[in-house]
Amino acid sequence: MTDIDHETLHLEAAAFRRLREHLMQARPDVQNIDLMILAGFCRNCLSDWYREAAEARGIAMTKDEAREAVYGEPFADWKARHQREATPEQLAAFEAARQRG
Repeated sequence: MTDIDHETLHLEAAAFRRLREHLMQARPDVQNIDLMILAGFCRNCLSDWYREAAEARGIAMTKDEAREAVYGEPFADWKARHQREATPEQLAAFEAARQRG
């Protein structure tokens, strides 16, 4: 990873926090599978990247801890309130998107 200046670090962190807030609070209706189909990443990807960043800095973090940091609560709680089962159409679109690369 390249060194970045202090201001860039703060700006990127603020943008991440706003993205996280938008996905978790403003748009919890958007399903993870739809994000994967359209953008190639989802909330779980963000939590994986968060955990990887922590580990790169020598901070041990479990998958559950990273998901709670991103979701703002235990993942199981968020999932129970907001996540629906994927439809056959969503699964087909996800597979098609995955094959495109």
